[in-house]
Amino acid sequence: MRRYITAAAVSILALAACSDGEMVTYTKTKVSKGDISTSITATGTIEPVTKVEVGTQVSGIISKIYADYNSEVRKGQVIAELDKTNLLSELASSKSQLANAQSELDYQKSNFERYATLFEKGLVSVNDYETARLSYEQARQQIVIQQQNVAKAQTNLGYATITSPIDGVVLSREVEEGQTVASAMTTPTLFNIAQDLTDMRVIADIDEADIGGVKEGQRVTFTVDAFPDDTFSGEVTQVRKEATTESNVVTYEVVISAPNKDQKLLPGLTANVTVFTAERKDVLKLPSKALRFTPNQALLKPDQRVEDAPAKEKVWTFDGRTFRAVAIETGLNGGAEVEVTRGVKEGDEVVISFELGGPDKMAEAEGEAKSNPFMPGPPGQKKRK
Repeated sequence: MRRYITAAAVSILALAACSDGEMVTYTKTKVSKGDISTSITATGTIEPVTKVEVGTQVSGIISKIYADYNSEVRKGQVIAELDKTNLLSELASSKSQLANAQSELDYQKSNFERYATLFEKGLVSVNDYETARLSYEQARQQIVIQQQNVAKAQTNLGYATITSPIDGVVLSREVEEGQTVASAMTTPTLFNIAQDLTDMRVIADIDEADIGGVKEGQRVTFTVDAFPDDTFSGEVTQVRKEATTESNVVTYEVVISAPNKDQKLLPGLTANVTVFTAERKDVLKLPSKALRFTPNQALLKPDQRVEDAPAKEKVWTFDGRTFRAVAIETGLNGGAEVEVTRGVKEGDEVVISFELGGPDKMAEAEGEAKSNPFMPGPPGQKKRK
């Protein structure tokens, strides 16, 4: 069955019998034009381009929540509130202390002015005058301190109203109403908000052996298990230079754009990434195995001969009697195919392989194909019932 499929894909050059009676089948292919590329593969994680963690700078109890998972929010929109009882008390206390400080300042100012007048007339000592002046300056400084305390209390009261910093979609809500949040050490996270789910990106981990070939602007395709029949496109937008080592494997993060107009791509999905590190369009190309073929002298018939040529890279033509070496120059190697830049032209035929098989084996294979009801028969032949 494999021989039939191969014959359909390439041309059979010759059937020749070698010294032991086995048949030698030479196959060839034509030089063609097309696209060729090299690529590397990796895995990555899909995430929004802009994601903001919304927290609180004050401690308290969550009294109201106005946004949930998948809620669309606008910049400045209220999404949660903390209980304001203690914060209002702190503000009232700060204002009261400011009022007391203002009264003390008024008194110390009048007292200093009186002592200044008496000092000019020589009725009080220098020490009494300096003491009055110092008390007045301290009262002025206390006013500044209390004003700052009032401003701080007002700011903290404002922090009790949680607003969205961006237009976007709520990805997660980390708190419930009635829950206590404490900001003593770190800012607790209340919500995660993505700015625009139609503009995503992939953070791919590229092995250190491949990172040298990755450049900004290269074309990328990727798939996700959630939509196995879809192939998504993007391009490399950033190659991060910080290395990550895990289990002695060194990788580098590569950022890939991922337009998501249909919003099929969800944050956190694993992407199977192919980065095209080099591409050639509409170039001459050959199967790579054509460069590995060499005529075997032991398999030649008496009337067949080989005309070799010294060359670093070469392919072989065969007219049924003579193998001729053709020197070529190659360009991009795409693995299964290689670009040919010199030595052949489109439509030229070259040998790519040979197969051995005696007449008995050939007949046996053909007999098995005919007797097997699942094997395809010759064109036009009807199945026997």
